[in-house]
Amino acid sequence: MAYSSLTRRLAVICAAAVVLATGLPRPAAAADSLTVVTGSLPTAFYEVITYVADQAGFFKEQNLDVTVNFAGNPNIAAQLISSGKGDIGAGAIEPLITGYEKGVRLQVFYMRSPKNSYAIGVEENSPIKTLADFKGALIGEYSLGSTAEDYATPMLLGAGLHKGDFSFIPIGSGSQAIQALTSNRVAAAAFPYLELLLYVVNANQKYRFFFNPIEDSVPNTGYTASPQTLQTKGDAIRRFCRALAEASVFIRVNPEVAARYYLKGAQQPMTPDAIAKEVTLLKIAQDLLPGADPMSKRIGNVPLAGMAILSKALYDGGRTQQIVPPAGFATGDFIAYANDFDHAALIKRAKAMH
Repeated sequence: MAYSSLTRRLAVICAAAVVLATGLPRPAAAADSLTVVTGSLPTAFYEVITYVADQAGFFKEQNLDVTVNFAGNPNIAAQLISSGKGDIGAGAIEPLITGYEKGVRLQVFYMRSPKNSYAIGVEENSPIKTLADFKGALIGEYSLGSTAEDYATPMLLGAGLHKGDFSFIPIGSGSQAIQALTSNRVAAAAFPYLELLLYVVNANQKYRFFFNPIEDSVPNTGYTASPQTLQTKGDAIRRFCRALAEASVFIRVNPEVAARYYLKGAQQPMTPDAIAKEVTLLKIAQDLLPGADPMSKRIGNVPLAGMAILSKALYDGGRTQQIVPPAGFATGDFIAYANDFDHAALIKRAKAMH
């Protein structure tokens, strides 16, 4: 199965010279290698966490050598990690649940976002003011039968509508989706919230958003690995999680520098306009990133109760034949170690970086 061949070295070996009693240096310990396969492209928003972990030196400080491969699709990323073609997967975690019955055995161990990634967006001047106003509405989605339906449909049914009161059609993304909205071809878009925020920043669009009141606080993007990898490379993955938690704090405290790190990591032109847009995006999308409270000791938390809600939503949407138990695809065992550092000292350090 084809996937992106773009691979980037994100860290180099961390060497620490220790002088022996004889005065001769001890050979530096080799860094632990981890390969991450992300279900996105190099310019995806959530990669800012990885890029900051690298550019700020957090991977190096944790003695990690991290390689990132971009699969461009979360299902492909899950398949590659499940088949042993990488250590860690990154992206949407629905494939862990929908693939469980087919033998996929991956567990999410660190969340990339504290909330659900989906929302329904309407243009700011839309006559739709409440969920009940969606009666008779044609709603755009990325592709036919996208996962967005599993979150939008319960929201609308909960407002008293029936399944025949609204319908979905594919409108693609980017300029194609914007044109569908501005031309009133569709009344709304059931999209990843972040995608719509990108239109706000990059295309000067203005939207009002509707979030599922039950599932909005249930995250559905994270870092995953097989149970075997979590066991055999558990120490390295714990340190990987700590670097991510430190990067999450950094992004909150210093979005200006984080924006430059993102552009450098994504190999994008570092123009004043590009930096300004990325800073704006980081600021308005703060609720999509971990570390809302930089002093929290639960950054990256995997909420098992929320995972049960997510599993049921996919079952109710017909994606699975059974409700997959949270223990089958999630673990919170790495969060305490990830946050066992001096948060106040890191905040001070991050503020001082330019």
